Amino acid sequence: MAAYKKVPHCIKTQQYTVDELSELFRIAKTYKETGESSSARGKIMTTLFYEPSTRTRLSFEAAMLRLGGRVISTDNAGQFSSAAKGETLEDTIRVVSEYCDVIVLRHTDEDAAERAINYSAHIPVINGGCGPNKDRPHYMHLAQHPTQALLDLYTIEEHFGYITSLRVAFVGDLKNGRTVRSLAYLLGKYHGVKIKFVAPGNLAVGDDIKDYLKRHNVEYQEYGNLASVIDQVDVVYMTRLQEERMTGSSELSASMDRIRLGTSYAMTEALAAKMHDNAIILHPLPRIDEISTAVDRMKQAKYFDQARNGLYVRMALLHQMFN
Repeated sequence: MAAYKKVPHCIKTQQYTVDELSELFRIAKTYKETGESSSARGKIMTTLFYEPSTRTRLSFEAAMLRLGGRVISTDNAGQFSSAAKGETLEDTIRVVSEYCDVIVLRHTDEDAAERAINYSAHIPVINGGCGPNKDRPHYMHLAQHPTQALLDLYTIEEHFGYITSLRVAFVGDLKNGRTVRSLAYLLGKYHGVKIKFVAPGNLAVGDDIKDYLKRHNVEYQEYGNLASVIDQVDVVYMTRLQEERMTGSSELSASMDRIRLGTSYAMTEALAAKMHDNAIILHPLPRIDEISTAVDRMKQAKYFDQARNGLYVRMALLHQMFN
């Protein structure tokens, strides 16, 4: 494989141009066909996760191993690292960056990845999902999960062959989910994309996203139930209720939100059957009950393919950082 311009950090989706996305996806496609390489031989990746994860952590670690590199890691770092003793993130990054060649950071603070790059010495930092911290609601607009959005967009382009002019519905808890924010920023880079936000009023998408879309001349609308848009879109992006990120929400309030999402915002087999023939359903996972398991066998269901693509997109991202 030829060498490409090194990518210094992966912090937020706004940093990417359409050309850079195309190049990343081209490399990902190559890795999907070949499976592995030696482009990270001799390199060490640290996964530094202060928040639980299954797909993000394991796919990054699998990606590094398939590239011939090695992995050191800590899971639940808030309890099982020196953070439990009161060490700051900044000091942790200073030390860990001396042990490895790239850090994948997952943290509850929205600005953690941006803070980390100021202390990571000579190595790149990848935002593996930072924020929103429920104790810092004023910073929620900074919450992102860029590599999830990259694999989401790759899955969309792989299926349709293009992104321009697609109609995308985001469904569920759009207020607290960082994946919606990150993917909306990417979609805003493509001409003619139309977005439909489907959520209860108290879980509606934030004004920061709507302002961004307005600035980029992206048409969007808001709806109160999934049935009203199901036959009008190419992509339905489902999300779960983010109870762990809710600010000041009582158990009763969260339960009521779950009931509302389950009645007007859940994907059933009957609803999926109303989608047009080439439309797809995505979900960043984990799912709870917002997609019926009966939908899994339908051709519209692409969320497990989406998760699989995370391996190849992260391989491509790491490849670019080392070559």
